[in-house]
Amino acid sequence: MAIAANDIKSLIQESFPDAVITITDLAGDGNHYAAEVTDASFVGKNMVQQHRAVYGALKGKMDGAHGELHALALTTKIPA
Repeated sequence: MAIAANDIKSLIQESFPDAVITITDLAGDGNHYAAEVTDASFVGKNMVQQHRAVYGALKGKMDGAHGELHALALTTKIPA
């Protein structure tokens, strides 16, 4: 089961309304994406904490073998 890039972006945007989010479909199959999320809420958080926050925003879409999103290469950044 695939998920659209704009659906991933919308889910992340719900939790990070001021973030700059870029989603790239890596394989053209709707299952393998890269996401870059830049948000001020990441200040003071280490990379693991930042990534956990973003994965939490996906509301289980990556959970288990039957998740809608198979792979997400995630980059998080703090605004300059």
